[in-house]
Amino acid sequence: PAVSVSAAAGAVALGVAVMIISVCIGLGFKQQVRDKIVGFGTHIQIGSYDYNRSYETNPIPDDSILVSKIEKIDGVKHVQPFIVKPGIIKTEDAIQGIALKGVDSSFDWSFISSILEEGEVLETDTSSAKSDGIVLSRSLANLLNLSAGDAVRMFFIQNNGIRARKFTLQGIFNSHFPEFDEKMAFVDMKHLAKLNGWSNGHITGYEVLLDDFDKMDYVADEIGLHTSAYIGPNDSFLRVQSIKDIQPQIFGWLNLLDTNIIVILVLIIAVASLNMVSGLLILILENTNTIGLLKAMGSRNQHIRKVFVYMAVYIIGRGMIIGNVIGLGLCLLQQYTGLVGLDPESYYLDTVPMLINPLVILGLNIGTLALTTLVMVAPSYVVASISPAKAIRFN
Repeated sequence: PAVSVSAAAGAVALGVAVMIISVCIGLGFKQQVRDKIVGFGTHIQIGSYDYNRSYETNPIPDDSILVSKIEKIDGVKHVQPFIVKPGIIKTEDAIQGIALKGVDSSFDWSFISSILEEGEVLETDTSSAKSDGIVLSRSLANLLNLSAGDAVRMFFIQNNGIRARKFTLQGIFNSHFPEFDEKMAFVDMKHLAKLNGWSNGHITGYEVLLDDFDKMDYVADEIGLHTSAYIGPNDSFLRVQSIKDIQPQIFGWLNLLDTNIIVILVLIIAVASLNMVSGLLILILENTNTIGLLKAMGSRNQHIRKVFVYMAVYIIGRGMIIGNVIGLGLCLLQQYTGLVGLDPESYYLDTVPMLINPLVILGLNIGTLALTTLVMVAPSYVVASISPAKAIRFN
């Protein structure tokens, strides 16, 4: 009996540990990839209706009244203007086309600062003076053989002509996300406004940061109510897009992770339940004589079944405690040490991510205990088929 009990508890422990690790990796991967996408594009973007069809965008006025209305919406954390424009970086050995993102002093640099590997972020101000700095990704800097402090020459196609600008590489970031690293750089938006010939504070649009990702759809609808009646220059309209609308392929891919996690959990719980059913049946068969004696002494089937179900719950609980210790221990080890690495080109991350959500872990344990205990009820009815006379005679 001791061997079968230990084997059953070990199976539960292994299943719980694998489930915890799988859930923490899935949640961590989803959050980190999502944070990178939001870091580059924010939660919601407002711009001319043709924005995202081309990097050469139609301007909209920088409307402080509209901004103040948006900032009053519940869930809005910050609103910042931006300008985008395509350009070409040329060095002696290489040439690369990129999209420049122009920002001003209100830009939130927290995400870029967290992935900055060299140099520093831009320092823009509200005066007419333009910052000549540029912030590039590590992949672009390596491709163009540039280091922080180097001169960066850029060329822009404007009115069938070419205009040049010289910047200084002020900072180098690395998000391990080729979708953005290979085509995005940051400069002072005053440069791009002048290149476009935009005056009177015209911009490409606004980026809206939220305090909660789950409020994105609600806030986008509220912003849409404020912008629905807007008619700009040349009878243009405003378009409100969430980051899920702008990057549907990536978020669709992330949603598939939830399906994968559910499939893994179902399979592991099914295997653990089968192991427990086998273990309980072995316990009942090994204790056939005892069951016969208890029946001969007047014990009812339901009372004997309860004994074995309680024993099964004890085994499950023991296994779950061990599994939690192992699973959470490995998750914490990976979270604080980054011991297991990944190929950034394939996974967009350089280490296996971990996100330990106490409520999710608690729900996982409660669900596992409830389901496996429920499964134990059926095999416990084997007790009713045991005849006291035969069990005692066999003894």
